[in-house]
Amino acid sequence: MAQNNTGSQFSLNAFTPSAEYELSIGEKSSIDLDFGLGFSYLHSLGESHYGIYPGFKTQYRYYYNFQKRIDDKRNTSGNSANYIAGIASITGGNPIFGDLKYSSDYGLVAGPAWGLQRVYDNNFKVNVNLGLGFGYSEVGDSYLLPIIAVQLGWVLDR
Repeated sequence: MAQNNTGSQFSLNAFTPSAEYELSIGEKSSIDLDFGLGFSYLHSLGESHYGIYPGFKTQYRYYYNFQKRIDDKRNTSGNSANYIAGIASITGGNPIFGDLKYSSDYGLVAGPAWGLQRVYDNNFKVNVNLGLGFGYSEVGDSYLLPIIAVQLGWVLDR
């Protein structure tokens, strides 16, 4: 089904588990709200540590290639298109699982990203974000870090 504007949808993601709601706010724009879990891994001085943390992420998405995908006879349903985004996230500092504890109670990250989303006929969804974020914690740490996110899940309602 071809669409040349955004639609609202609710999905559950299995890879990096989360519940996500994408709200259409304009012809080519949406706000994405995602509550879930994040993963961190650190290997230093011959030791490995990991943690799984609770988190919340929000994105403003501007989809820029609906018409090109329609012209190429590609799927655009479920906001299946490429986008640019502004991303903001907050993550807890103490892991639910794992031994990688941060010195702060929470971390904030914000930055620009490029993304793509594809929703297939069976409602299986793939979403990828790549960007650069500025991070900050309540103990005064600030840093630049890559934004890399991959979601695999299912759209339950659109």
